[in-house]
Parts: sequence; structure tokens; C-alpha cells
Amino acid sequence: MEANAASNLQTGNSSPSIVIRLPSGDVQRQLLAQAWEVLGVSMENGRIAEQLIFVWDQIRVAVVVPLLRIAIFWCLLATVMILIEKIYVGMVSLVVRIFALKPEKRYKWERIEPDLEKGSAAFPMVVVQIPMYNEKEVYKHSIGAACGLDWPSDRIIIQVLDDSTDLVVKELVEMECQRWKNNGVKIHYRSRDNRKGYKAGALEQGMRHDSVQGCDYVAMFDADFQPESDFLMRTVPFLVHNPDIALVQARWKFVNADECLMTRIQEMSLDYHFKIEQEAGSSTCAFFGFNGTAGIWRISAITEAGGWKDRTTVEDMDLAVRASLRGWKFIYVGDIKVKNELPSTFKAYRYQQHRWSCGPANLFKKMAMEIIRNEKVSMWKKFHVIYSFFFVGKIVAHTVTFVFYCVIIPVSVLVPEVDIPQWGVVYVPTIITLLKAFGTPSSFHLLILWVLFENVMSFHRIKAAITGLLEAARVNEWVVTEKLGDAHKTKPALKMEDSKKLRDAQETKPLIDKPKKHRPRFWHRFYFSELGLGVFLLLCGYYDLANEGQGYFVYLFLQGLAFLIIGFGYVGIHVPGS
Repeated sequence: MEANAASNLQTGNSSPSIVIRLPSGDVQRQLLAQAWEVLGVSMENGRIAEQLIFVWDQIRVAVVVPLLRIAIFWCLLATVMILIEKIYVGMVSLVVRIFALKPEKRYKWERIEPDLEKGSAAFPMVVVQIPMYNEKEVYKHSIGAACGLDWPSDRIIIQVLDDSTDLVVKELVEMECQRWKNNGVKIHYRSRDNRKGYKAGALEQGMRHDSVQGCDYVAMFDADFQPESDFLMRTVPFLVHNPDIALVQARWKFVNADECLMTRIQEMSLDYHFKIEQEAGSSTCAFFGFNGTAGIWRISAITEAGGWKDRTTVEDMDLAVRASLRGWKFIYVGDIKVKNELPSTFKAYRYQQHRWSCGPANLFKKMAMEIIRNEKVSMWKKFHVIYSFFFVGKIVAHTVTFVFYCVIIPVSVLVPEVDIPQWGVVYVPTIITLLKAFGTPSSFHLLILWVLFENVMSFHRIKAAITGLLEAARVNEWVVTEKLGDAHKTKPALKMEDSKKLRDAQETKPLIDKPKKHRPRFWHRFYFSELGLGVFLLLCGYYDLANEGQGYFVYLFLQGLAFLIIGFGYVGIHVPGS
């Protein structure tokens, strides 16, 4: 080994990939002196470099190696926990499908029909809430779908809860509500002069109006959701005939899943969430996290649970956990699909994932002891909520994905003293990935791209989860997910009378100042954290290849390129001026 090293140095081979590990003594000093001479390094600086190498070796052996081994053990344990969880929910979902255990079989369900004596009074009163915030591109779709629900007109109330800060948008939404009102629909436009509590605040204030006092149930749809006309006919009977059920959740159907690769990948993740995770939670514990939309609640359950709270950015999950702890049951009905839009710009998707990851972690911190001390539900249900729903699903999954695949594996290349067992690097992660891919079999060919993209997103999810657990600065950050509708494709024409109203609106001072839009610079399209991680992974991959190390270089090159591609903004669609 010494002869080979000396030969390389004498021939002037100064490749930085050469790692010289020599025994102590005169031979080591002689060869290092030759190396510094070839590299043009003075003897004094060479001795400093020798000392630095020696110090690094000592630190690596005494500190880095033990810590890395502990981290590897934790990551392997967490990976096994995730595997068991995925196998469990997958088996439950499989049994439900094989034996066709649909909610209609497990719970009483009878179609509601008009009564000869009562007439339309045989139908319970339902209020439909549509919270909005500057939803210029999609507001017509949601309002139109809600107004087209098949339900007696005197037994349904529609509330459009508009928190828009753009006065032009407020005018558009109010005009649309007035148009439907003129057609005989019982629709109310509600607007606030502040955004206190964000969505939770708007929903809570909407429930306080006198018109809602006589209602039994409340259906909720975000601004981009378009329920089918039979939504109430298919969901309300569960609530009417089963007094212990508080929530009926429908499945999301994505209208723009084929818009770009990023939306296809989102569809794969969310299909698994609905088809497998929600189905398993509904079938075993009658509990899952309310998705905040495309669901219908029993109003008395909301009241008993304490109403809407704005203490986290996941007010929907907060309400679901509190209602579940009071003994209420939830039903997921996968056959009922509600059309909606996926975020198609990476910026919007990052904001959405921050909220979806930070909020649950923060809620877990706030409610863990309350769940443990609860005496109204079984130990099995408390275990499911704490361990499966929160700890594994919201904390461990985000943490191990980034720490293991984006930190531990690359660093292990630089520390040859540690070794990661092949089952933990290859076999178990492959099984987990295949189990999750069953939710969207049509996109199975995108499996590798999906894994690489999810690993990149794990960087933001772990940051958000840590923010939620520590209640750091961005813990209550609420950025509404931008919906584009057809805005980036076509520009709808305005009628003459609408155009005049909008000009008048623009000349009126809004109640809330509209945020100023700064002209974006070209570097705003770059995500420097992703770029930095991409470079780090590529360097680790090159080191592994040059030194014939662990053989991780193929994965590291692919994952590094994924970070770079996303870091340069080549993901999703780009909207000019955004």
C-alpha cells in the first residue's frame, strides 16, 4: 500500500479522490512530505495539514463514528416501525376490499325520501360552508357546485365565507352569490374585516349566524372543491340513522392530476392516504384526521367538542381529535369522490406541505397528555391516535426519510468504520415503497421519480415538524394554497356590466390593505437549500465511486440531481410573474 501511494505521488497524480492512510513513523512523514511537495504546499503548511488530518481522524473515531452508529440504529428501528404500520393498514384495506365491507354494510343507511305528510320537512336542515381567500380563479366552480346539490331548496343554506383582501375578488364573489340568490337559491355571502383565526375563525363565525341555528349538519368545501349533485343524498343518511357518527368524509378526485409530473406524484401520495390510510382508520377505530373539506359534520358533535379552534394551522385535525376523544365515530366513504385541484407550482406546494407537517406536530405536542388522560375512549383507540396517527405518521415518517436517506447514507460514505445492513437500505424501504404505490397502480412506472421527489420534500417536512414541536417562528404561518384553475391557460372575458363594477371596486379603498406584490427577481426561482443539499449528495456520490466504497453512488447521484433539478425550479409549472 505504501509503495502504491509513493508511486502515485512521484508520478504527479494529485487527484483529490486519493485517500492516504499510512502507518505512523518515518515512512508516513516522508510520503506526506513528498505529497505536499507535489501539491506545491510548503513544509510548514504541510505540517499544519498533517495535524488537521490527525485531529479529524481522532474526532471521527471518538465522536463521529459512535454518533453515526446510534443514528443508524434509530433510523433502522424507525424504518421497521413504518414497515409494520404500512403492512397493518395495507392488510386492513385489503380485507375491506376482498369482503366488500363498505360503510353501507357496517352502518345503517337508508335513502331519505319525501314524506307525504311532512313533505320536504322529512329532510334535515343542512348548511354548506365554503371558506374563501382571494380565490379569483376557482370561486365560480365551488359556488356553482354547492348551489347544484340535490336537496330540497328550503332545507339547505349555503354560506360563502369570504376573507379576501383583494376587493376586486370580493366583488366578483359577491356578484356570483347574488346571481344564484336571484335564481332562488338560499345563499348568504359573509365577509369579515379581519382574518383572525384564518379558516377556523371564518368557519366559527359562520356557525354563529342565526340562519344556522336550526341546522342539523354542516358540509364543508374549500374553494376549489366541486361536489357531485348527489353528495348530500349519499352522506346525510349515515348521520341520520347512526346517532354516534359525527363525520362522513369523502374522497378527493383530482382534476389536474395529469397537468405535470409534480401533480402526478402528489396524486400517488394522496391516493395512498385516502384509499389505504383513511380506509384503515375508518374500518378499525372509526377515526382518521378530517381533511378540512369534502366532508359533512353533525353540528352537535362540533359543539360538544368545543367548536373550531385556531391554536394550530390544522384546525380540521384539531376538531377531529377532540371529537374522537368524546366518543364520536367517523366514516370514510371512498365511493363518493369530490373533484378538486392539486397545487401545480412548487412554491404553492411547499407552503402547503409546511402547513400539513408543522400543524400536526404542533397539535401532537398540545394534545398528547390530553389523549393519554382521556377516559371516554378505549386504550386501543388512544394507542392508535398517539402512536399510529401522530407519532409514526406525522413525526417518525418525516424524520427518518430525511435523516436516513439524505444525511446518514451520504455521511456513512465518508466514514468507512460504520456499515449499514443491506436489509435496512434496500429491502425494507423497497417493500414500504411498493406498499404505498398500490394506491395508484396506473403511476407505477413513476415509482423511482416519486421516491426521489418525496425525499426532497422530506427536507421541508422535517423542518416544519421541528418548527411545530418547538413552536418556533413559523409555527402559525398560514399561506393559502394557490389555485390556478384555468388562469394560466385562458383568460375568461368579462361582461360589460361586470367590467364596470370591477372598475368601481378598484377605485374603492378596501377594508384590509391588499398585500403589495414585489416584482420577483430571477434568483427568486432558485431554492438554495435544495441546491446545497444536491451538491453535498453529488460530492458524496463521487467520493464513494472514486474510493470503491459502499456502492451508494448510483442512489446519491440520482438523489443529488433531484435536489438540483428542484432547486433550480424545474418542477411543476411556471406562471409568468410569480
